[in-house]
Amino acid sequence: MVAIMSLWIPIVVAAVLVFVVSSIIHMALPWHRGDFRKLPAEDEVMEALRKAKIPPGDYMVPHAGSAQGMSDPAFIEKRNKGPVLVMTVMPSGAPAMTGSLIQWFLYSILAGVLAAYIAGRALAPGAHYLSVFRFAGCTAFIAYSLALMQNSIWYGRNWGATLRSMFDGLVYGLLTAGVFGWLWPR
Repeated sequence: MVAIMSLWIPIVVAAVLVFVVSSIIHMALPWHRGDFRKLPAEDEVMEALRKAKIPPGDYMVPHAGSAQGMSDPAFIEKRNKGPVLVMTVMPSGAPAMTGSLIQWFLYSILAGVLAAYIAGRALAPGAHYLSVFRFAGCTAFIAYSLALMQNSIWYGRNWGATLRSMFDGLVYGLLTAGVFGWLWPR
């Protein structure tokens, strides 16, 4: 067994590496450019939404309000007539990248801590590189990827975008695995 405190170097190095590689994936590669499509009649839809003064948050349209509301004929008619959508309204203006980047880095630290916990409980100091790689990589992949499927299953998120993001998670898991295998205590 290896204590998490003795794995802080691989946790931080893996998080930094994931942060850099994710930046390259999202800024330099065309991989995610097709994740979102342009809304038809974008200007008209934006003007209508602007008039509604919708505060930032997550919304479902139409919204039943409760399980009982889903059987209300008015709700059923709205749903059948459409459009049906799940949307996130973000604050107007330039995106607050600094806050998002800090949160992403902290998330990467958390993924590393989880990988450290699982591998540290399963393996001893001096464990073989591939054993460390397997435990840390699988755990990191789970942390970065598996929950993404829920949004495609329940909210209709584009499966292509979800699978591309899961592939990113596989890359991040492999990077984490390599760092842990390399820096595992002897």
